[in-house]
Amino acid sequence: MATVAARDTETSLGKTDRRDNWWAGPLATIIVLSGFGIYATFRAVYAQDYELGHGARVNQILPEHAYLLSPFFSPLILLPGMPAWFSPAFLILWAPGGFRLTCYYYRKAYYRAYFGDPPGCAVGEVKSGRYMGETGLFIFQNLHRFFLYVAILFILMLAVDVIHACLWPTTGGGITLGASVGTIVLAVNVVCLSLYTFSCHSLRHLVGGNIDCFSCVAFGQTRHKLWKGVSKLNKNHMLWAWCSLFTVGFADFYVWLVASQTIIDVRLF
Repeated sequence: MATVAARDTETSLGKTDRRDNWWAGPLATIIVLSGFGIYATFRAVYAQDYELGHGARVNQILPEHAYLLSPFFSPLILLPGMPAWFSPAFLILWAPGGFRLTCYYYRKAYYRAYFGDPPGCAVGEVKSGRYMGETGLFIFQNLHRFFLYVAILFILMLAVDVIHACLWPTTGGGITLGASVGTIVLAVNVVCLSLYTFSCHSLRHLVGGNIDCFSCVAFGQTRHKLWKGVSKLNKNHMLWAWCSLFTVGFADFYVWLVASQTIIDVRLF
């Protein structure tokens, strides 16, 4: 009788027959996410130069300028009796941070990059016993849908910040419409964050992905159109995830530079 030798399926971390640079993606993920995390933490702890313009409550500079507020501190919450060392960003960043941390795409990205679980397709990983998934240490990942609701509210509040950035005080005490480079920076950030948020897998499920028969439910045609729209956005969810990460960081950095009077925010009209 012919016999077949048992094949050893155990592999060590990083072992693979792939000849491409499979490690480039995980390495880039580590560099970008770690860099953003360090920068965001620094800005939250630094807690200065995050607003300016007409109506600023903390950074009372450029009162003749439209109001600009960093997205890291929006909405700006200043509680009575808040100690000087406590940054208002601490009351804000947990929400968008939680939304990204539990995001289905980001979970794939940082599981591979930081935990090597697995580091890539057809690449060896550390065998650490029975997989616990989202029932063990990472059970909080199941909160993603609830973080989505909060993220949508933040989109609305950031959109209001863009409106404020269009309202310029006049010498007579009135308000006139206008826009500066800062206005454009905040607006682009809202657009990118909206594309990332509204292409979310959980939103796709909520608007219609959980329906087997659209013609059998109320508002089925409308929900089918919504589902198709979100599905189109969802195809580029990874792109929106990285673009929005860059724009939100750059928007804070730009406001920081203007509020610290390092650069001048040029008014366009």
